[in-house]
Amino acid sequence: MPPALFSDLEFPLIQAPMAGSQGSALTVAVCEAGGLGSLPAAMLSAQSLSEELAAIAAQTDRPYNVNFFCHTSPAPDAGVEAAWRESLAPYYREFGIDPATAAPGAGRRPFDAEAAELLAQFRPRVVSFHFGLPSPALLAQVRAWGAKVLSSATTLEEGRWLQAQGVDAVIAQGLEAGGHRGHFLDADLSRQSGTFALLPQLVRALRIPVIAAGGIADAQGVAAAMRLGAAGVQIGTAYLLCPEASTSAVHRAALKSAGAEHTALTNLFSGRPARGIVNRYMRERGPISELAPPFPLAGGALAPVRARAEALGSGDFSPLWSGQNPSECREVPAGELTRELAKGFEGRY
Repeated sequence: MPPALFSDLEFPLIQAPMAGSQGSALTVAVCEAGGLGSLPAAMLSAQSLSEELAAIAAQTDRPYNVNFFCHTSPAPDAGVEAAWRESLAPYYREFGIDPATAAPGAGRRPFDAEAAELLAQFRPRVVSFHFGLPSPALLAQVRAWGAKVLSSATTLEEGRWLQAQGVDAVIAQGLEAGGHRGHFLDADLSRQSGTFALLPQLVRALRIPVIAAGGIADAQGVAAAMRLGAAGVQIGTAYLLCPEASTSAVHRAALKSAGAEHTALTNLFSGRPARGIVNRYMRERGPISELAPPFPLAGGALAPVRARAEALGSGDFSPLWSGQNPSECREVPAGELTRELAKGFEGRY
């Protein structure tokens, strides 16, 4: 890893930010083990973000990453929402739910001026983005305190675009990766490729470091990515069963089941394609539906159904985010897992 980017880390391993499945505890554990812990901010209010950043600052002086979404919030469309709720009517009837009680779609907060001002108080050394980049003015605020800027690319075109905007490194998000796809220039999923197909293309085409993400779950995978020219790796799914993660009970159960081997991209939970373990809802509804409201508005109508199912111990209607390789997702402390993964860097750093 170029010294200017991660010179203060023991090894160039980034814990992927996983909104909804972690808070500062996982971030700190990875940092203390020598990697770059990440804090996902997309689902945090300003108050919650401030509290989480303060918790990190109180527990470690090592570098950490804060991650934000960069989507444009859509205007609600009553007709689209009505059609979406009508498609969910069988589930409302099954669980005895009045559709009128479903709240509007769950929010995902894009990076904005308020977040930039709050972040400036803590000055994290790395800030990463998903779905492109914020406006040049907001990006300038991040760079003002010397933060390194990373963002995800799912195609060669996106990698070149990010380099042209001056990012310090590109995260090559392969099709195997769990959670939301980071695409932002083209929503055509047929243009997406696997990590070990995308990675060497970006390495050859770009002048900046490329970080491999997607399907990497053990030291052998880390070593393979490095042999293909990666400057580092980003790993998420492997951490979901760690005690420091806030992964829900139904999500943990799914990750430990034989069904974890079957994942798919779905827009049913948020309105944007994301990879998760296939469950009843995905099998019956899609997993891709043209009726789903745009990101992030699809989740509100399903929320009461999900809540009822989870109260019964079922993850049939929950987003069970996972990459295609959950083989090393184990119930071990995050620090221990980080050190095991770091063995893939031996002889390189």
